[in-house]
Amino acid sequence: MSALPLVVIAGRPNVGKSTLFNRLVGRRGAIVADTPGVTRDRKEAEAMLRGRRVNLADTAGLEEAPPETLAGRISAAAAAVVARADLVVFVIDAREGIIPDDAHFARWLRRQGRPVLLVANKTEGRLAQSAVLEAYALGLGEPLAVSAEHGEGIAQLMGEIADRLPPVVEAAAADDEAVLKLAIVGRPNAGKSTLLNRLAGEERMITGPEPGLTRDAVAVRIADADGPIELVDTAGMRRRARVELPLEKLSVGASLHALKMAEVVVLAVDAVLGLHDQDLQIAQLVAREGRALVLALTKWDAVADRAGTERAVRERLAVSLAQLKGLPVVTLSAETGAGMRRLLPAVRAAHAVWNRRLPTAALNRWFEQALERHPPPMVGRGRIKLRYVTQAKARPPTFVVFGTRAEQLPEDYQRYLVNGLREIFDLPGVPIRLQLRGTANPFVEG
Repeated sequence: MSALPLVVIAGRPNVGKSTLFNRLVGRRGAIVADTPGVTRDRKEAEAMLRGRRVNLADTAGLEEAPPETLAGRISAAAAAVVARADLVVFVIDAREGIIPDDAHFARWLRRQGRPVLLVANKTEGRLAQSAVLEAYALGLGEPLAVSAEHGEGIAQLMGEIADRLPPVVEAAAADDEAVLKLAIVGRPNAGKSTLLNRLAGEERMITGPEPGLTRDAVAVRIADADGPIELVDTAGMRRRARVELPLEKLSVGASLHALKMAEVVVLAVDAVLGLHDQDLQIAQLVAREGRALVLALTKWDAVADRAGTERAVRERLAVSLAQLKGLPVVTLSAETGAGMRRLLPAVRAAHAVWNRRLPTAALNRWFEQALERHPPPMVGRGRIKLRYVTQAKARPPTFVVFGTRAEQLPEDYQRYLVNGLREIFDLPGVPIRLQLRGTANPFVEG
């Protein structure tokens, strides 16, 4: 049995760390009071967070102090446990806003190289919401707003912690958090069910030349060398105007639900018929939902001009699906098994890119160079001044750009930044979200 992952709650004094600790543990395990410095020794307890057992540690407040002082020794002890953490929950007080100590310890945390989840506590009331937006400037990603005292946002926090923990190593303890969720979508009769049967190694789905054999989204558990996969075959997706029967509407609804629940989507395209407008519309839907995508050209054994067919598909993807530049394309025949060995590695690679988090320092070095090469344009009587960028989250990679009048950034410049991110940081084939935050008005949504 492996050791439980260590989740460390850290932050400056009196931001509500112990109250949050008690709330996550589910009992009063740490003394709390509206006075800084109550916690000195680290408190640890096991907690169950959305199906994951963790070792949760409550630390004393981080303070700048000489190492020989009590405050210095307490901070050193907190720093030691942070160095061993699988995840650091960095807590700030939203009612007080961002103060220099928060910024100092945020910089210190970034240097430690540990995964960090930023939590804005005490978010009751409207005034605290501006501090939540200000917290983006700490460079630790998207802040999660909670009220530990009132229990608000705690369920979402538990889910975020569970999602960011390393997967369980031992197979016997593997749970749904370690399962890659994969959906197969496409137009009717594109070979989706045959593909699932080949991956499952058994005839789980009825197949045949008739379109529409699959009516519901069917899940099958398989595994490869890297772990379990929950594989879902879906009903064929047609244009909405052609979906008339109630049963077909339910089938398409189930397919859409499976797509939204998936992490990676395989779009099956009949290579004999080539890439259809409806295939592109499905791919665009996958991109809008923010899922990783792999395109499978099925029935490859029946294609006469293979080089010409693949070239035509890639050329059309480059023009019509530019928002997923670098989309992996796998040619295969589920009927004969040819090319199948390449599909799951492509899925795993797409999943890894979809989950990727970029180092803040490297991200901003690239950002500065991108601005030097191509400064933001003039808008009206002034030039947009972009200041820095941070990755708010992964799944899919989402970045927030801050600057004066950033919310007015033209779409072509946004594409320039997205293409740069994709090329420099090797993010092929996944949606990249770009959010714009104007410092003159922090409430502007990008």
